Amino acid sequence: MRSKEQSLKNIQGLSCQKSVSYADLCMFPHMNLPIGLKTPKFKKYDGHGDPIAHLKRYYNQLRGAGGKEELLMAYFGESLVAIASEWYKDQGMSHSHIWDDLARDFVRQFQYNIDIHLDRYSLSNLKKKSSKSFREYAVKWREQAARVNPPIEETKMVSVFLQAQEADYFQNMMSAMGNPFAGAIKIGEMVENGLKTGRILS
Repeated sequence: MRSKEQSLKNIQGLSCQKSVSYADLCMFPHMNLPIGLKTPKFKKYDGHGDPIAHLKRYYNQLRGAGGKEELLMAYFGESLVAIASEWYKDQGMSHSHIWDDLARDFVRQFQYNIDIHLDRYSLSNLKKKSSKSFREYAVKWREQAARVNPPIEETKMVSVFLQAQEADYFQNMMSAMGNPFAGAIKIGEMVENGLKTGRILS
């Protein structure tokens, strides 16, 4: 008796939820993929970085689709993660969207990544998070430094990088001055290891 009552409650609960059917949730239910077309392993875009650069990569990865609009739209969601994926799901593709509109909306949505002007002051405020290794942080910092316009000379980049460091790293990385950026990473990793093992006192 209890199992029947529980089943009835479950069914009633489901009736209040959204449909989970293929026709209701699939954005392109009437489109069939070409035979033999393998889904590429897309480079994922998470809402950070240049959206136009992502579109270029996406086009190159879908060369086998022959530029077909419905395929470009159908696969696009597979190349997005995090806030970019959430944005895509909110677009309502079932409405009269065409690929060019979607691409323009995508670039417009994440244009701020291009518009935000990075300078040396911004870079000096990019601090290392405790959850990241020094190498992960340094590589990410270098990626951001590459966006600065006009470009920073390699010889001056290490100086700007040191200004972003907390006291423990700053004091122990002065020997990196005048070295290439790769050399600064190696010295920073040595400092990181020294702090972890107690060879360098905080």
